[in-house]
Amino acid sequence: MTTALTRPLVPTLADVFRPTDAARARMYDLMLIVGGSLFVALCAQVAIPTGAIPMTLQTFAVMVVGALLGSKRGAAALALYLAEGAAGLPVFAGFHAGMPLLSSGYIVGFIPAAFVIGYLAERGWDRRLWTNFAAMLLGNALVFAFGLAWLYAITTVLSGSFQSVEISSGDVLAVGLMPYIVADAWIKIAAATALLPLGWKLLGRRSDDRA
Repeated sequence: MTTALTRPLVPTLADVFRPTDAARARMYDLMLIVGGSLFVALCAQVAIPTGAIPMTLQTFAVMVVGALLGSKRGAAALALYLAEGAAGLPVFAGFHAGMPLLSSGYIVGFIPAAFVIGYLAERGWDRRLWTNFAAMLLGNALVFAFGLAWLYAITTVLSGSFQSVEISSGDVLAVGLMPYIVADAWIKIAAATALLPLGWKLLGRRSDDRA
């Protein structure tokens, strides 16, 4: 039985414009991967300093890149973004370079998040609001899962150096999740949710105009 997760692959928005020539297609894919990493780097600089981890448009960019590029290219773009920052390029929030101590888990989580969102987009989830919302919500949940796990691990290690300091899972949630629920769950996810179906709708209209 065919389900939403096992249905045949469909083009993402980026695939619509992919050249048919093999050499040009490879160059196109490379440009998408590099461009995706640069888009995330640009959005990372749109930051609101609040809490221990800066609130930026990074996760919005991750969701959009994953849905536009698909699973493999989306994950590759975010892996390249991580590599750029780790190598010393100022691509992280606030033009910082090098892996940040507290938010490294979130950045690593961008890769599986983009892959999953892209995987679902390749099965048509990005063409309707509710399925696209579910894909974006799942991707965002992966970012937080990786981020909170790392934050808990690093704060536990740090608190072990100070016998009088105890860090609970509730403390980690209060620092690494609660301040960002509104911005991530409502603003960024809502924006990414609306953007992809709108893109398909506009593409359909343009195709109709050309017919």
